[in-house]
Amino acid sequence: MIEKILLAVSGLGHAEEMLKTLKEIPSIHRAKVTVLHVVPPQSTAAAMTDKWEEGGKILANAIQSLNLNPSEVSSILRQGDPKDVVCQVADEIDADLVIMGSRGLKRLQSILSNSVSQYVFQLSSRPMLLVKDDIYVKRIKRVMVALDNSDAAKHCLDLALFLLKDISGSQLILTHVNTDLRGKTSEVSEIVPDKDPVFAPAYAQAQKYGVQTRCYTSSGKPGEEICRLAEELNVDLLLLGSPDRRPSVAKSFVDLDRLIGASLSDYVRVNATCPVLLARTTA
Repeated sequence: MIEKILLAVSGLGHAEEMLKTLKEIPSIHRAKVTVLHVVPPQSTAAAMTDKWEEGGKILANAIQSLNLNPSEVSSILRQGDPKDVVCQVADEIDADLVIMGSRGLKRLQSILSNSVSQYVFQLSSRPMLLVKDDIYVKRIKRVMVALDNSDAAKHCLDLALFLLKDISGSQLILTHVNTDLRGKTSEVSEIVPDKDPVFAPAYAQAQKYGVQTRCYTSSGKPGEEICRLAEELNVDLLLLGSPDRRPSVAKSFVDLDRLIGASLSDYVRVNATCPVLLARTTA
């Protein structure tokens, strides 16, 4: 399911470290990796030359740090607007996963500072793994999926099981938040999933793969609760579905309502204390 990975590097952050951690997972050990660095347009030819040379060094350092088999990695150095080029290259190589660093900027800041990761997630339908600069990347053993009845959440479950099925001692953590927009929170409760309409199908699917699974529920504001659950349950990776609400004629435009409004995926992207894999399905 994950055979081609696009790693966008800028010379900063933990994206390379995240990829090394992922490559330890048996199911994607042999995935092909494309490392991309984008050189933004410069005002003078001399500045462009300097940036191009710097970009080449960033690529070389990233590939060296990954320590991958040369047959499994390729590099691309390209000029242009980073947010557009990342999307273009992801389509060109038909990437199954895009990995990027993220500064974790909040909604309006993402627009004002031209956040590359936020725009790429808005404009791409491909799963994206965001790794904030201020988090600690751990070996992946405990993966959390935030469940609801959406197709995007089911897609996240499929991805989680693909990652965990061959990891010895791995654990899938299924969570569901009962929405309380007043902000009134409840204790995190572990439940028996067999007859629960939200958990039962996912739990049954996990059992077919032999993946140890635990189920937890709480109530409150969904974004805040998902982040709280991920931290309290000490997860190594959080998977969150994000349905695309735009009509087909507007797929090439950023969803401004999602950027500056109360977007669940945006809140989790900014506030989660672990890497976040956002998976999108079309509405």
